[in-house]
Amino acid sequence: MIIQPLILAHVVRRTSSKHTADSTASTSWWRCWELAPERSSVWRSEAMSKSPSKVTDLIRDNRERRTREIGFTLWKKMAYTHKTGPLPSPENLPTRKRLEIGKLAILFLLNHFVAGNECCERLAYYGMSTNLVNYLQERFNQGNVTAANNVTTWSGTCYITPLIGAFLADSYLGRYWTIASFSVIYAIGMILLTLSASAPGIKPSCDAHGCNPTSGQTSACFIALYLIALGTGGIKPCVSAFGADQFDDSDKKEAIRKSSFFNWFYFSINIGALVASSVLVWIQMNIGWGWGFGVPAVAMVIAVIFFFSGSRLYRLQIPGGSPLTRICQVIVAVLRKINIQVPDDKSLLHETVDVESVIKGSRKLDHTNRFKCLDKAAVETQSDITRGLPNPWRLCTVTQVEELKSVISLLPVWASLIAFATVYGQMSTMFVLQGNTMDQHVGPHFRIPSASLTIFDTLSVIFWVPLYDRIIVPYARRFTGHKQGFTQLQRMGIGLVISTIAMVVSGILEVVRLDIIRKNNYYDVETIPLSIFWQVPQYFIVGCAEVFTNIGSLEFFYGEAPDAMRSFGMALFLTTTAVGNYASTLLLTIVTKITTRHGSLGWIPDNLNRGHLDYFYWLLTTLSFLNFLVFLWIAKRYRYKNVAAK
Repeated sequence: MIIQPLILAHVVRRTSSKHTADSTASTSWWRCWELAPERSSVWRSEAMSKSPSKVTDLIRDNRERRTREIGFTLWKKMAYTHKTGPLPSPENLPTRKRLEIGKLAILFLLNHFVAGNECCERLAYYGMSTNLVNYLQERFNQGNVTAANNVTTWSGTCYITPLIGAFLADSYLGRYWTIASFSVIYAIGMILLTLSASAPGIKPSCDAHGCNPTSGQTSACFIALYLIALGTGGIKPCVSAFGADQFDDSDKKEAIRKSSFFNWFYFSINIGALVASSVLVWIQMNIGWGWGFGVPAVAMVIAVIFFFSGSRLYRLQIPGGSPLTRICQVIVAVLRKINIQVPDDKSLLHETVDVESVIKGSRKLDHTNRFKCLDKAAVETQSDITRGLPNPWRLCTVTQVEELKSVISLLPVWASLIAFATVYGQMSTMFVLQGNTMDQHVGPHFRIPSASLTIFDTLSVIFWVPLYDRIIVPYARRFTGHKQGFTQLQRMGIGLVISTIAMVVSGILEVVRLDIIRKNNYYDVETIPLSIFWQVPQYFIVGCAEVFTNIGSLEFFYGEAPDAMRSFGMALFLTTTAVGNYASTLLLTIVTKITTRHGSLGWIPDNLNRGHLDYFYWLLTTLSFLNFLVFLWIAKRYRYKNVAAK
């Protein structure tokens, strides 16, 4: 009786064809399911040999628990074949259709484990961060600029720490254990933040005149926030890459499904954000900050449960070793050979003769003509060989050199996304402060918190993701001929244009708001008679821009990063948000310093009715447009990664 689980052949095929074992295994093992009569001799000869090579390779080359189990099962099955003779008749074999159904079923489950985890984790994150600027103002007596700067600085840190998580995931722990371990730090930070907002002695004491936080209470709050920033650093760069790892790049159908996965992954993020920006913000403003932060803490625990639920099914990537070490080896080798001539025949450059790359978990990369000076690291000389083996600090493989070239090529694209992140960061700061000055009532009794309007950004994403995936992509495919409708860079560029439009709309609304204030002398009125729902278009447009730029960037940085540096690729994308937040802080600080000279109130005073927030929006519009022009120049010259054919 041949192996029954439908998933087994699929996983063996994926495991053998993607970076880990002999590439021919994907052909021989897979085809034996359908071509038993013609290929039964292959099975018999393998089974009767002393050490069946395919299984030996699987066990030796892949240290993952699941692969060892599969290898052991195949080993036992071949022993059975050796004892009982030929394979069963084809009627008893699973058909390719049944195998495809099993493959789709397991991918469906894996997608839901990863997406469910991300949905709950984002609910926890946005449930705490969406209304943070109001929390700092209310409980810690911080002004507009101070609170906005603290939020953007903290948000920036949340997107810098992924570099730590990515390094550990790619080098030592792998993505699975990085997510698991940093989730604990995240949960501790959430619990401490909840205590700092609810526990007597830790939370600031408040009376009718306001709150009086001590330095210790302020420290407790910020320690909790930065523990969360550290914890999220291990999850953010790994979870999307971990989900994409479950797809086989060598399978065309799965490659298309992987592109769709990024859309629905981002969709799940926004489902969590939807609950956070509506229900949780309302709880924070109407029931209390303790409950408002406690619910996200519980959501984080649920996120961990979701993640571990799929542990037995996940496909785990082997860490490829320190990418920083490999990059340094290329740089050192180039410096040592600075005077060496690169041969015209690039086939003379050093590369392993094996099918797979010497770097664990990485396919070979074809040589490219970009950054030709780095090719010196792969030029072989007599002194490169030490005791029969190449010295890695003197001689590097073409794949290793191409890794560094890929990283360098990503940097201009990375830099061009910073302006978008700066625009996106306004939703949690300036949009909220602008909304605080507007009429927040819905009917005579219900008042909507200004931070809750981020729900329309979330609803926009939820609206645009299925529309993009099911309608725009198939329609665009007819005209572009591209399997994904648009290239990743085209998709990102469309999003940059839309984000510029969002700033124009925000500026127009602020002009209207200030005009109402001037005409009616509302300068010292807390809220003016202009409905907060006039902010909905700017939130909705930012959400549309996200679907194009952020999801396109997720797919771009995952696909274009070297195989063994994909967590780093995701972290690199996330740092655009960090630098964007820091840029927003710096820009706001510079604008405030310049515009408050000579005793002036400046563009963004504590009383926005006497300021010029519209000027700040026009500044962001100009910067966004100029950035788009730079992006066009970069995108036109970019060359996508080439994986070596096997």
